[in-house]
Amino acid sequence: MAKTSAGVLLFRRVGDGVEFLLVHPGGPFWAKKDAGAWSIPKGLIDVGEDPLAAAKRELEEETGIVAAGDLTPLGAFVQPSGKTVVAFALEQDFDPAELRSNMCPIEWPPKSGKRMEIPEVDRAGWFALEAALEKITKGQAPIVRALAEKLKARAAGDIENPS
Repeated sequence: MAKTSAGVLLFRRVGDGVEFLLVHPGGPFWAKKDAGAWSIPKGLIDVGEDPLAAAKRELEEETGIVAAGDLTPLGAFVQPSGKTVVAFALEQDFDPAELRSNMCPIEWPPKSGKRMEIPEVDRAGWFALEAALEKITKGQAPIVRALAEKLKARAAGDIENPS
């Protein structure tokens, strides 16, 4: 059975534009990867857990951000791996220098039997739409596009509440 994760795509307004907060996975495997490696803060939904609660929990665990406000559902997005990501949006600012990520154990190098602790997320950054689409994993790009479309529709007066 495919797993399901939940996550939050934060956004902020800058001048006439919008920026999206993405996070970079920690650890030696991801250390030199950039384009196509970033993600929204997300993680597995526990058995019986509400996706919204899981999204808020993962946001705080991976970044230290406590969600301040109502989250807007963006939908469920099937990833190339078969996993589904249930995504929410939230308009909230954050200073990437304040990033506080939980630690997780990994085996490194793979199949070596050696264990090490790494931050689940090693950095965060704000990106305009085109840069965000270059940085984020291919499977999560539709999440950024969905929020961009919601914000565009709101700016055109088609919807009442963006977040």
